Amino acid sequence: MQFITPMTNESLNEHPPLEPRWLMPFVDAVLVFVAFVMAYVLRYDLQILRPVLDPSRGSFEPYLPYVVLYAGLLYVNYQANFLYKHIRGRALGEEVTIIINGVAAVTVITLAMFFLFQPLITSRLMLVYVAAFTVVLLVMARVVLRMYQAQLRKRGIGVQRVLVVGMEATGQAVVGTMISRADLGYHVVGFLDDNPQTADMEFRTVTRLGNIAQFNEVMPLHSIQTVVITLAWTHYDIIRAISQYCHEHLISVRVVPDIFQLNMRQLQVENLDGIPLLGIVTLQPFQGAPRFFKRALDLSITLLIAPVWLLTMGAIALAIKLEGDGSVFFVQRRVGENGREFNMFKFRSMIPDADAMRRALIEKHGLDPKHPKIEDDPRITRLGRFIRRTSLDELPNLINVLRGEMSLVGPRPPMPDEVALYENWHKQRLQFIPGITGLWQVSGRSRIPFDEMCLMDIYYIENWSVKFDLQILLMTIPRVLFRVGAY
Repeated sequence: MQFITPMTNESLNEHPPLEPRWLMPFVDAVLVFVAFVMAYVLRYDLQILRPVLDPSRGSFEPYLPYVVLYAGLLYVNYQANFLYKHIRGRALGEEVTIIINGVAAVTVITLAMFFLFQPLITSRLMLVYVAAFTVVLLVMARVVLRMYQAQLRKRGIGVQRVLVVGMEATGQAVVGTMISRADLGYHVVGFLDDNPQTADMEFRTVTRLGNIAQFNEVMPLHSIQTVVITLAWTHYDIIRAISQYCHEHLISVRVVPDIFQLNMRQLQVENLDGIPLLGIVTLQPFQGAPRFFKRALDLSITLLIAPVWLLTMGAIALAIKLEGDGSVFFVQRRVGENGREFNMFKFRSMIPDADAMRRALIEKHGLDPKHPKIEDDPRITRLGRFIRRTSLDELPNLINVLRGEMSLVGPRPPMPDEVALYENWHKQRLQFIPGITGLWQVSGRSRIPFDEMCLMDIYYIENWSVKFDLQILLMTIPRVLFRVGAY
């Protein structure tokens, strides 16, 4: 789990390439056209392997639409498989594998198009030639690109200025490799380490710039572009602080991992001549298709069960009115997505003016003010105790769901005075639309300590999917029925 402030800027998981981003897709499209021309000449002019029996011999023009189709499908395939993403240290063999798999898939699709549309003049053998030529040409293009990049880096173009944090055995291996492999494009400016004996290490251009506590002072003095952390994960707080600084200042950060303590799904792996470097994944704004599908799920379920919850709300509202004076609804300011405040609706389950007693009760019971939960709260009414234990007091939250302020599933929205006490990493739970239920609610609800709740919320945010939401909704039902962790 990485506690890093989310960025709105472009992700730093990828080093900027030396060439324009559009160049390789354009080159590939041109090479696909060349492959078709070469295959046409081989099939119809040279007639290798099989002669052309049709005396009229097909022209090249009917193949032009298939050139466009072939190039377009290859682009989609390679984009999905990150071929066009610049990952420093990626092996040529990995790129070759992506190229071959893409060409094979696109060739099969094009053959299917031949069968479906039955064009008058086509040659399946020519398409086999196209596949072979495409693989060869695209691989050659990558080899030439790598040679060009290596020459530029030897002249200091596209070289990343690197600071290594930690200079034990792992840090020494990183520095040694970067010095030996100039073609990778890293220039180690220096290193930070708390062991003063590391100052005696001899390098031509790499010096000890201070101890780790001086990180914030060293960074602007040396124009660092990439930070490589080689500390053990027992120094997690230091790693978190360094990562936070780097992402706030748009600096790439890499970690040489302790493989026994990492969730690899949250990291991007790079290779430094056999040494794994991990790009720390940042939380991305919840927009686009994922947000659309989540909103569609919220609205469809809420509207589908509307007759049930509307009738239930009517009955509860009547019972609250009959119990005594006071309003039916309790409206409270809560902090939602990206820190935006909104009015959250609940059924009133406490005596009037209960908020005036809140601070005194927190101090009396010694509760965490960031997330206070009072087990035997004297402010709760008789009916309120029932609707709180059955979570029926939260039914009006569905109004917030319809208004788009909340979701069925998400981190529970806190109050502004609670947010004021948050540490920086706690605020990650505010980067997502809040919900009625969530991962921590189905894992123990009020029994979960605040920090653990935040960890669960962050895990949910990082791993969100429609399937995950449906799982949490299904798990919520027995928790509510059996009143697990509610008071």
